Amino acid sequence: MSDLNDVYNDLIMEHSMNSYNKRKIENADKTEKGHNPSCGDEIELQLKMDGNIIEDIAFTGQGCAISQSSTSIMSDVLRGKTIQEAKEIVKTFIDMIKRETTDEKQLEKLEDAIAFKNIAYMPARVKCALLAWHTIEKML
Repeated sequence: MSDLNDVYNDLIMEHSMNSYNKRKIENADKTEKGHNPSCGDEIELQLKMDGNIIEDIAFTGQGCAISQSSTSIMSDVLRGKTIQEAKEIVKTFIDMIKRETTDEKQLEKLEDAIAFKNIAYMPARVKCALLAWHTIEKML
């Protein structure tokens, strides 16, 4: 299990340091700001839609490694999904962090976002991991 945690930690660090999802989208269809007053993390999510499919998703802003990598990984996971699929994935992620969903089959749809599973046991980091997910929940 610790090997898996190492893989997850590497994934989180990689996304926090060099996120190709951290950029502006020209002519974004939807834009929403997210802010975590308890630590100062701020993001601005942008979506480019193709009908009801999320064609592209990107963000700008600053914050801790957890909030930045969570936003980047969420972007990868939701890109190409329909709004309905995205809503289900967002709900599953939030439920995982709140420890309301532990069903492995259910969690598979999170793809790389499952890397944040153990954040549920770090109360101080929960808001950091959820910032982007709550922000996109408002957008959808």
